[in-house]
Amino acid sequence: QVQLVESGGGLVQAGGSLRLSCAASERTFSSYTMAWFRQAPGKEREFVAFVAPSTWGEQRSYADSVSGRFTISRDNAKNAVYLQMSSLKPEDTAVYYCAAGYFVLPRNSEDSSLYHYWGQGTQVNVSS
Repeated sequence: QVQLVESGGGLVQAGGSLRLSCAASERTFSSYTMAWFRQAPGKEREFVAFVAPSTWGEQRSYADSVSGRFTISRDNAKNAVYLQMSSLKPEDTAVYYCAAGYFVLPRNSEDSSLYHYWGQGTQVNVSS
């Protein structure tokens, strides 16, 4: 059982930056595909970013809505994954969730049903 704990959310003005962190309890963290999803009020959960395991070269992918503004990274020594968010917009306001899965291929990275473990979420509010 992998436990994921997000942190780093908060209130920021449009154009600002935030860095989200996700700490994992699993010693084999480096083998997991890691991703960030988000859910805004009244909307479905949506994919944000993905990073493959190190054995797959840590390939990354991003939703079109955040590409060029957000960066996902992982630190296997610390069992952590990060989401650096820049040039934030009010439409980025949501609860952000960290997710972990085994053998989630890059072409399937946006499918939330393929991720086995989820954190409790961290709230990000972007004011205009």
